[in-house]
Amino acid sequence: MNDRNDWNELRERRLAEPGAADAYEAARIAFELGQTVRELRERNGWSQTELARAAGMTQSAVARFEAGGAVPTLTVLERLARALKMRLDITFAPRADAA
Repeated sequence: MNDRNDWNELRERRLAEPGAADAYEAARIAFELGQTVRELRERNGWSQTELARAAGMTQSAVARFEAGGAVPTLTVLERLARALKMRLDITFAPRADAA
């Protein structure tokens, strides 16, 4: 068995553990939100420090958020959206795998 198969097997076992799929999904969402905020910040030509100041946060909190290292609260999302001159829009959409 090669390293790739070993990794895939380990990944599947870990995802089968209770709560793992939910944690993985939360991490995916945090990562995607962080990427979006970074893109918006860069589009405005702002540094992390400038965004942090506008949102009433620290630069390290913005860096952690952009890296997907924290699952944000709605309050944090609203502060970032307001600082970026955006409207926070949360929706429910059908899942691709829903029957």
